[in-house]
Amino acid sequence: MSVVKRPNGKFRARYRDVTGREHARHFDRRKDAEAWVASVKVSQVRGEWVDPARAKVTVQDWAAQWLAGQVQLKVSTHRRYRGLLEIQVLPTWAQVQIGSVAHADVAQWVQRMGAAGLSASTVRQAHRVFSLVLDLAVMDGRLARNPAKGVRLPRVVSKDKRFLSHEEVARLAAECGSRGVVVRVLAYTGLRWGELAALRVGRVELERRRLLVAESVTEVDGTSVFGTPKTHQRRTVPLPGFLGDDLRALVEGRSPDELVFMSPGGGVLRVGNFRRDVFDRAAVRAGVKGVTPHGLRHTAASLAIGEGANVKLVQRMLGHASAAMTLDVYADLFDSDHGDLADRLDAAVRLRADAEAARLAGVLGPFADSLRTAALSTAPAATCDADARASDQAKHLVGQVGLEPTTDGL
Repeated sequence: MSVVKRPNGKFRARYRDVTGREHARHFDRRKDAEAWVASVKVSQVRGEWVDPARAKVTVQDWAAQWLAGQVQLKVSTHRRYRGLLEIQVLPTWAQVQIGSVAHADVAQWVQRMGAAGLSASTVRQAHRVFSLVLDLAVMDGRLARNPAKGVRLPRVVSKDKRFLSHEEVARLAAECGSRGVVVRVLAYTGLRWGELAALRVGRVELERRRLLVAESVTEVDGTSVFGTPKTHQRRTVPLPGFLGDDLRALVEGRSPDELVFMSPGGGVLRVGNFRRDVFDRAAVRAGVKGVTPHGLRHTAASLAIGEGANVKLVQRMLGHASAAMTLDVYADLFDSDHGDLADRLDAAVRLRADAEAARLAGVLGPFADSLRTAALSTAPAATCDADARASDQAKHLVGQVGLEPTTDGL
């Protein structure tokens, strides 16, 4: 590393990278050139140095490379990420070199999206995708750090959840007619719509009263795409007996690979068609307007918790990635446990106190009775008499002490 003054008065700072390639920049002042060289040396020592030439790729080109490598994503997720890139990220960042992306610029971009009226959820999703693109650049040695990290994001305000009672579920199912079984399955098993629509006859275990959730279907660009459930994990869901009776008529005599729930035309039962043709109008007639098929998952959680299901059981039933996620979503439903716990602790302490009082009563006999009588008496004379009797009783309970004379009352 060196700094040399050029004939034109400029200062040329240069260094060699780990491959031996020389890099140089020119500055008007020597101290600026020396500061640049020093910063490069520090970054090399810390292992943070990156080749500036490798950071000249544009965000558009790098985002395309990143998206092509996301082979682990479900088709629907891949499509959503592509849409976020095309609509939110690339209009601003397409021709910017990844090495020129600054933290402050990302923060201003986030602020502009919010000011344009985009929801907090959309803003956060767009930022996440952009951050993932830049994460790959860091891992590939093109950036020393991700400039999108640490940007303050808008808070997502959770909408109030609607929990139906058993009676409301029954009314809604009745209003759906022959499709009422769909409502009951959603409300008492917590299946996602895609999981229900992809449920096959061979995965309905009537004898064990279980449903095996191993597949899900989603609509991508008008095409039904089958894949794994949301968390990529199979799970079994308890099946109440009355649902077994409903499902028996739908599965008996059919091939194990057939779909349990199908459209009138024999294809996949699509949620949009189901809502338009059956569900939404039935919800109005049942007095539960605004409830959605997906919202019945909340009802399933509510009814299960109301019957004493713990958080781990609810997590497994709903297919959440963790119990922490279940608590985040349904913390309010578990608040009643606090009152129950307080009542149980209170009862335990009172029971122990009663047991201790009974034990003392057995040891002290009339002495304990006299103490209770004295405590409850409000007359001074009665109190004095009780104290006298207690003293007389106590004299017979004190034994010899050390080498002192045997004296009652010591």
